[in-house]
Amino acid sequence: MAGKIPDFTATARAGTGKGAARQARRDGLVPGVVYGGEKDPQAITVEFKVLLKALKAGRFMSTLFNLKIEGQDDVRVICRGVQRDVVKDLPRHIDFLRLHRNTRINLFIPVEFINEETSVGLKRGGTVTTVRNEVELKVTADNIPESLIVDLENLDIGDIVHISDIDLPKGSRPMITDRDFVIANITEPSSLKSADDDEDEDEAVAEATEGGEEAATEE
Repeated sequence: MAGKIPDFTATARAGTGKGAARQARRDGLVPGVVYGGEKDPQAITVEFKVLLKALKAGRFMSTLFNLKIEGQDDVRVICRGVQRDVVKDLPRHIDFLRLHRNTRINLFIPVEFINEETSVGLKRGGTVTTVRNEVELKVTADNIPESLIVDLENLDIGDIVHISDIDLPKGSRPMITDRDFVIANITEPSSLKSADDDEDEDEAVAEATEGGEEAATEE
C-alpha cells in the first residue's frame, strides 16, 4: 500500500535564534529543525514556495519523506509540526522527526472510496454516508499507507463498513482497539425514506379511522 518515498530538499542552517529565522524568511525561506533518531537537532531551511505547494497538495503531515541535505546522508523524516502566521496562515517554521525503518508512529490516514460507479447500493439510488474520513493508526515508518481503501462495488443499501473490513498494512493497527468502529455505510435514498414515512402515516390514519368507525357502530 505504501508507495515510493518522495524526496524533500532542505538546506543546513548555520545561524539559530530569532534573528537568523527572520533573515531566512526575508530570503524566501522557512526555518525549521530536524530532531530525533538519537542524533542532535539540526537547524534547516526549506524554500517557502516548495513547502507551501506541498502543504496545499494535502497529506503532508502523514507522508514519509526522504530528506535530502547537501553533503549529508539522506534520512527518512515525517513532519511533526508546522507553525503558521496567525493572520496570513502561511508557514513560518517546520519540524521534522527522523525515523528508522522500524520506528512506530501514530498517524491519521485518510479513507478512500473506490468503485462507486459499480456499487450495487449506489446503483439502486443509495448514498455513501461517511462516518470517518480518516483513521488514526499506529504504523511502521517503512510501511505507511497513502490511504485506507473501502471497496464499494459489492456493498448494498444497508451495508456497513467497519474498520475490520479494511485491509491494513502489515504492522499497523488502529489506535481505537476496544470496538469495531464504523467507517461508512450505504443509506437508502431520501425519496425512498419519504415514501416509507408516507406509507406508515397512511397506515396509522387508516387504523385510527377504522377504530373510530368501530366505536361508533358499537354505540
